[in-house]
Amino acid sequence: MSTEEREQQRYLQDRGEIPTHIAVIMDGNGRWAKSRGNPRIFGHKAGVDSVRDITEACAEVGVRHLTLYAFSTENWGRPKGEVSALMKLLVQSLRSETNKLHENNIRLSTIGDIYRLPPSCRKELEYAIERTSENSRMELCLALSYSGRWDIRQAVKMLAEKTQKGEIAPDEIDDEVISHHLSTSALPDPDLIIRTSGEFRMSNFLLWQAAYSELYITETFWPDFRRKELYHAIESYQDRDRRFGKVAVSKAQKEPTII
Repeated sequence: MSTEEREQQRYLQDRGEIPTHIAVIMDGNGRWAKSRGNPRIFGHKAGVDSVRDITEACAEVGVRHLTLYAFSTENWGRPKGEVSALMKLLVQSLRSETNKLHENNIRLSTIGDIYRLPPSCRKELEYAIERTSENSRMELCLALSYSGRWDIRQAVKMLAEKTQKGEIAPDEIDDEVISHHLSTSALPDPDLIIRTSGEFRMSNFLLWQAAYSELYITETFWPDFRRKELYHAIESYQDRDRRFGKVAVSKAQKEPTII
């Protein structure tokens, strides 16, 4: 880490709250590759470097949870050759990065319908999760074969089964109960969601959990998104007034303003 990066991190830590949980929609790999006359998988491979840099930067600045939207349920509909290449890239990345995650005291976890992943992917993923399970500096969560609607749907099914069995009454199902049955039950809701490549949509990502998340959209494609822009996103977050639908009260304790 350079002296400039250390100073930037200290600046952010001194100027305001560091997001506890940052989630990222990593978009633009294919367009980044196309702009260079390369196949889409070239962009996905380049994006791995961004994953490494952003993970390290988040841990260094004090983020406690980082969730990366790595592969959606909709991505299964891409050409078979691209999906196969992505699965191989996932295996290679896990093999090459697990020890480094462990050395940096970073715990790996996952959300999504991972049983749809090829056995080789599940094997590497399970090993990496077990290898890093006792680490406590930061949690890196990979959203694999994930979508927000899938997450809500599987929670509804579990609650319906429990209702039929008499384990829970319908009027006992509140926001907290639903959150407990989502795949993210062990994670706090994201404070900040970053989307690269300039698209203004959630793309079926953390739909329930993002109710009060702050959004940061950048035109930068994911392979070019590095810690400098991450710091800009955190600085933008620190300038927000998060009210969660409540009222804003001035420091002079004047009459609150209804938002």
